[in-house]
Amino acid sequence: MIQRFFKFLFKIFCWFVLLSLAFVLLFKWVPVPVTPLMLLRYFEKDSPKILKHDWVEISAISKNLQLAVICSEDQNFLKHKGLDYGAIQKAVTHNAKGKRLKGGSTISQQTAKNVFLWPERSWLRKGLETYFTFLMELCWSKERILEVYLNSIEMGRGIYGAEAASQYWFKKSASTLTPYEAAALAAILPNPRKYKAAPATAYIQSRKDWIVRQMRYFGPLKFEEKDDGKRKN
Repeated sequence: MIQRFFKFLFKIFCWFVLLSLAFVLLFKWVPVPVTPLMLLRYFEKDSPKILKHDWVEISAISKNLQLAVICSEDQNFLKHKGLDYGAIQKAVTHNAKGKRLKGGSTISQQTAKNVFLWPERSWLRKGLETYFTFLMELCWSKERILEVYLNSIEMGRGIYGAEAASQYWFKKSASTLTPYEAAALAAILPNPRKYKAAPATAYIQSRKDWIVRQMRYFGPLKFEEKDDGKRKN
């Protein structure tokens, strides 16, 4: 009986690994049509029942926005392998002081959570997030991770992805965002259902100014060569 039980668990584990790897490989090339977060938000009681999500290739997303989210969310994105241990340690130290909770998640981790998992805080979800982050970093390029992130991230109530957000907040294509417009979108990411990219409050304006300064310090955004045969900028 016990042997059967463990065999059953082993089969479930094997199927999970195979299916998760299959989805990660699929989304290496195929656009992500919808995420668990989008569906959960849509069916919430106070939801505006809006779901705007327009997938575009990363070449159609302004370099300003690509750089803005990196400078705002994960300045070591191009250097780490999915986890930023320095940021995690800083978050632990910050939270231990009893201040407002601060996360240490990288763009890779946020992408894993948005695409494959649910938003609830739990050790199980965090463990699965780490697992999917490892698979993505193994199978995807950094440019692909950023492309999926920018097309899946929540940027307003019912607004997902760079193109939908750009059209909603600035009535223009994501490819034409200025540095300050890009910084405005990056500034609302910590709480996109509360903050507004335009018109900017004093707090969002201060974040915009900080993000633009970081963009100048960071310099041009350059990716390494892709492993799928395409050339990067």
